[in-house]
Amino acid sequence: MLHSPVKRSDLSAQSLLHKRYKKGDFLDCFSVESELSPRRAAEIIAAFPAWAMALVRLRGLLVAPFGLSTKGPDAGDKLGIFPVEHDGETEVIAGFNDRHLDFRVSVLSENGHISLATWVHRHNLGGRLYLAAILPFHILITRNALARVNSAST
Repeated sequence: MLHSPVKRSDLSAQSLLHKRYKKGDFLDCFSVESELSPRRAAEIIAAFPAWAMALVRLRGLLVAPFGLSTKGPDAGDKLGIFPVEHDGETEVIAGFNDRHLDFRVSVLSENGHISLATWVHRHNLGGRLYLAAILPFHILITRNALARVNSAST
């Protein structure tokens, strides 16, 4: 079995996502060793490989009939389709609210590690079903993204 540099981790107490989290929300966090800035790491994370972009395009086709966003809202500063709402020295947060759920990702730099956390607040059954359907792909894409951050750090 191959050793992965990506580890499941707890969300840092320093993360601004803690202000959003309520009981029943989804939250996961993975981390990897890296000295990159959170903005540079977020740019690497948002640069999906071709296979992940194919999954994003498929997702867009599947959710379009339900009126869900496929491009994200307009914003002056975006990472992929996600508007940046906080760009600080140690943490970048991006995401948006949609009809079925609110979604944010945090890229945090702390103690020689980059953490990628995902917070989701589901509004309805559609949000619950959507999250359940994409979760295996979310984990795969997250782990791949952080492995790319780790590779860029060496």
